[in-house]
Amino acid sequence: MRRASVLCECWAGSGTLERVDKKLLTERDICTKYILPALKQTGWDDLSQIREEVYFTAGRIIVRGKLVTRGKGKKADFVLYYKPNIPIAIIEAKDNNHSVGEGMQQGLEYAATLDIPFVFSSNGDGFVFHDRTGTATSTETNLGLDDFPSPADLWRRYSAWKGLNPEAEKIVLQDYYDDGSKKSPRYYQVNAINATIEAIAKGRDRVLLVMATGTGKTYTAFQIIWRLWKSGRKERILFLADRNVLIDQTMVNDFRPFRAAMAKLSTNSKTIERSDGTKVDLNLALDKNRRIDTAFEIYLGLYQAITGPEEHQKIYKEFSRDFFDLIVIDECHRGSAADDSAWREILTHFSSATQIGLTATPKETAYASNIDYFGPPAFTYSLRQGISDGFLAPYKVIKVHIDIDVQGYVPARERPARPRRQRSRRSHLQCQRLRPEHRDR
Repeated sequence: MRRASVLCECWAGSGTLERVDKKLLTERDICTKYILPALKQTGWDDLSQIREEVYFTAGRIIVRGKLVTRGKGKKADFVLYYKPNIPIAIIEAKDNNHSVGEGMQQGLEYAATLDIPFVFSSNGDGFVFHDRTGTATSTETNLGLDDFPSPADLWRRYSAWKGLNPEAEKIVLQDYYDDGSKKSPRYYQVNAINATIEAIAKGRDRVLLVMATGTGKTYTAFQIIWRLWKSGRKERILFLADRNVLIDQTMVNDFRPFRAAMAKLSTNSKTIERSDGTKVDLNLALDKNRRIDTAFEIYLGLYQAITGPEEHQKIYKEFSRDFFDLIVIDECHRGSAADDSAWREILTHFSSATQIGLTATPKETAYASNIDYFGPPAFTYSLRQGISDGFLAPYKVIKVHIDIDVQGYVPARERPARPRRQRSRRSHLQCQRLRPEHRDR
């Protein structure tokens, strides 16, 4: 039996209507001829709010001997943003030979990864709308092609789900930093940044982010600080680390846009060379007498440089307890995890400030706990997930047996030192007579 053709009208490139057999159209044709016009019709801007064919993973790195290749990255047909980097909806499209809801399962999987609450599936005839927030009376709804929700409609649902009041909305909608290079954060960085901003906007003052090494924790921290700083929610910020190179490289790379508002809590002037060959002189917030310049807004410092066992080394006490609005602690699983650590006293001194802990390996022992101090992680991106997404290279475990481990260790018996022979004066003189210089005489 021959399949009946379905003729329909769609807009041609010249702006005129043409009749086409929808069953013969490809999935991409359905996207451009039906879904995209339906979005524009309800107010979605195709330049700032609509992104098509969005690859959000890089594809797993596959190693076979000396050969290296990549798996296929995951791609969403449409991701809709209320503002850049604030995704609120995803659309999975199928050609018209599939049912209207055929792409829903794939859309739900992608939405869980991208932390997107609203999922749509379409084959060009209409939409199936799935609300993941759990606040709607019906989880799934069938919509006509002309009934797609507007940006304002979806944002209203999103804001109600998150419990955002007008003041919190202002902070959540603060723009990301954009240097004009079209560099955009990876999907998990967007998730981490947005989760942190939302938590702080709603009043949470201790936030823990767990992200595997190599996934861009410092860049993530920069975007968080930038948005809170630009929104006016946080005016004075302290970034703490435990290695000097972390501070220096952070200042000349990820934190560079702060420019003159930023300074290092150090007395040692330093010129740092960036990867592009340019040299940058670091602003210092301490003079030679270790007096603090309080005119800056962003301070970066080493734990070791602002505290110590002696009272005169605790220069953090030169700041009033309410001086900082925000403190970001890099590698917080180290010294600041324990209650009685010297570094924890800095956080205790500035207890009124919002504090964000960054770590790849949260510490949970009988003596130290990140979760006990910061609470459950606001966001987690594991090493396994990073490898699966292709943003981190896989590793191979190689067992090496050390002979001491295999055979055990037996201390060598000490041998008594042999007494040194003492030569008599007579034998010493005989030796001298045998030397050539004595014979020549």
